[in-house]
Amino acid sequence: MNHLPHLITDLGLILAAAAIVTLVFKLLKQPLVLGYIIAGMLVGPHFFMFPTIGDSESVEVWAQIGVIFLLFSLGLEFSFKKLVKVGGSAALTACLEVGIMMLLGYMIGQALGWDSVSSLFLGSMIAISSTTIIIRTFDELGVKSKNFAHLVFGILVIQDLVAIVLLVLLPSLAVKKGVTGMSLAFPVVKLVFFLVLWFVSGIFFLPTLLRKAGKIMNDEMLLVTSLALCFAMVILATSVGFSPALGAFVMGSILAETRLGGKIEHLTKSIKELFGAVFFISVGMMIEPAVLPLYWRPILFITLAVIIGQPLATIIGALLSGNPLRRSIQVGLSLSQIGEFSFIIAALGLSLHAINGQLYPIIVAVSAITTFTTPYMVKVSLPAHRLVERLLPERLKQMISSYSSGSTAIKMVSDWRILVRVYLLQTAIYCTIILALLIAMRQVVVPLWVQNDNNIIKVSATVIVLLVVCPFLWALTLRNLKQEVTLRLWKERRYKGPLLMLQSLRIFIALLLTFFLLRPVAHYPLAWAAVVIVALLIIPNYNRLSNIYNGIEDRFIINLNDKEKLEARENGHHLVPWDAHITNFTLSTDYTGVGKTLVELQLRERFGVNVAMIKRGLFVINVPDRNERLYPGDEMFLIGTDEQIEGFKKYLDLNSKIRINYRSQEQDVSLLQIEIVRGSEYIGKTIKESQFRETTKGLIVGIERGEERLLNPESSLLLEVNDILWVVGNKKRVRLLGRKGLVSRL
Repeated sequence: MNHLPHLITDLGLILAAAAIVTLVFKLLKQPLVLGYIIAGMLVGPHFFMFPTIGDSESVEVWAQIGVIFLLFSLGLEFSFKKLVKVGGSAALTACLEVGIMMLLGYMIGQALGWDSVSSLFLGSMIAISSTTIIIRTFDELGVKSKNFAHLVFGILVIQDLVAIVLLVLLPSLAVKKGVTGMSLAFPVVKLVFFLVLWFVSGIFFLPTLLRKAGKIMNDEMLLVTSLALCFAMVILATSVGFSPALGAFVMGSILAETRLGGKIEHLTKSIKELFGAVFFISVGMMIEPAVLPLYWRPILFITLAVIIGQPLATIIGALLSGNPLRRSIQVGLSLSQIGEFSFIIAALGLSLHAINGQLYPIIVAVSAITTFTTPYMVKVSLPAHRLVERLLPERLKQMISSYSSGSTAIKMVSDWRILVRVYLLQTAIYCTIILALLIAMRQVVVPLWVQNDNNIIKVSATVIVLLVVCPFLWALTLRNLKQEVTLRLWKERRYKGPLLMLQSLRIFIALLLTFFLLRPVAHYPLAWAAVVIVALLIIPNYNRLSNIYNGIEDRFIINLNDKEKLEARENGHHLVPWDAHITNFTLSTDYTGVGKTLVELQLRERFGVNVAMIKRGLFVINVPDRNERLYPGDEMFLIGTDEQIEGFKKYLDLNSKIRINYRSQEQDVSLLQIEIVRGSEYIGKTIKESQFRETTKGLIVGIERGEERLLNPESSLLLEVNDILWVVGNKKRVRLLGRKGLVSRL
């Protein structure tokens, strides 16, 4: 008689339990993740009323594959470019929240009598919110397009990156049983080095390969190729000492920057959900239901820390980063749960034998409780704001409002700060690339010197390495960075010394790297002969070397922006003054306003919204004139608050069938702040007399005057000194107003 392997019978049992339990949870409108965990408890070794898994080790292997797919999918949604677009407000809020919660978790662990490493793991587990649960909650409550939701998503991006860093740091801390400067510094430096190397090389090669292969690649081939790339990066990350999860995340984030990123995410979704379900079921298998009542005290303390501490930490961070009180409370109460990363960190701690076994079921119980409470926390955010406003002293409310207004207007960054920032970024990238090439040289060329007696082979190998490194050494030492900014600074005497120091530092770093390159073979005269040969080749071909590097950089930039250019027709740039943002609407043929002018529709007077832009096929009309007519298929970009946009949406629902997009892409128009300073020629003029619209092709949609805020000001309003204008228009045109006595606060 034939017997099925345990792997097949266990998989059948797992999927059957998952299907039944998740069906029940779907009917109850509860997150499926909790259903998977309960399914794991039912088929696990600690629950005897149902059939039990026979081979737990095989399930653990499948669970590891599930983690890889979860992180790969997360990387596809993440992308490093999205991190750059997050903004300072979300970054500061997330960093403060993570820091406060890690400290709070550590203190709770110490109070419960746990050792330092277990306490540190606990702090890491409760510091990261659940992206999956929040997105699902926002979808169900219909708040995904609200202004505060964009800040929440930005915070989640930063939290995901912090979680990846924690997955790198925690193993070294667990092994060394303590926290030292070197135990933190070396893994971080190593992580940054490999992240920069993998991202730069990945963006340089992968988009080009996928673009060329896309003509012959069907969905099946794309799926196989993307999974092969994922596991190749997993193997590479593991070989250099990182976790498989990090490799999967990095490859996902690289593929997210390609034009096929969205398609890959769609193709791998089913596989991610299958293996993700196995992972969450394996989490449930490790829970002993009988011992949960014994842990009610730590479960209670940690749950209160997440439900109360996490929102408070987020609110503090959001207020300090310049967000209004209302938005800060909405964001804080949305981030009041833990989820998938908590399980991954807990599983990491168990695999390293760094944490107590009781922490795993405790953190799962806390996650289950906070998942149930998340929708209610989001729902009570507005009543909570009204309550806080009633309780806060008037003076404190004015201070918060004034601080929020001042922080939103970021003053123009000085030329010196711009130049230093560019120098640091470019130097870090060049050094990473050069070091990677030098390490490769040590692995390939140095053995040739030691093992091979053929001088021609030795010299040729060294010359090739030097020629490959030369374009990047040239960029590091001689390339002009921000030439216009540098020339402006050079004209000021006080900046000449610092500029010379920056240039000297670049040359010193290049010499240091060159010494590192030649040190293994420096005692061989033939090595210096290779250097002379390379120098003789480079000196008469300086311009060609410059062209080679520029070609490399151009290819990288083209690949980096390839996806954005492809999606340039997607709409909806989101910006933030006073909860205002830009949302786009596509007009249908039966809209009653078709054929009418904007002045006839009176959208501003009726709903308070401003038309920032109209896209009509290939034509774009920035800040359209009041006599502009609307046509079927026009895409209108309206700026307004959540309430104003919602009112306009309801009006369209009654007057047409409308399709609404909320995707965020860069457009030709931006929302900017301009401050009128003393001595400006605009002081005492009305908005109409200033000819602001004619000069900048922009539209003044709001004015801050002291503590007064005027939305949609009349054209007859007189402009005063220290007025802050909110302007929709072209950033370059608006910047020119600095010459007329206005200060740009972009």
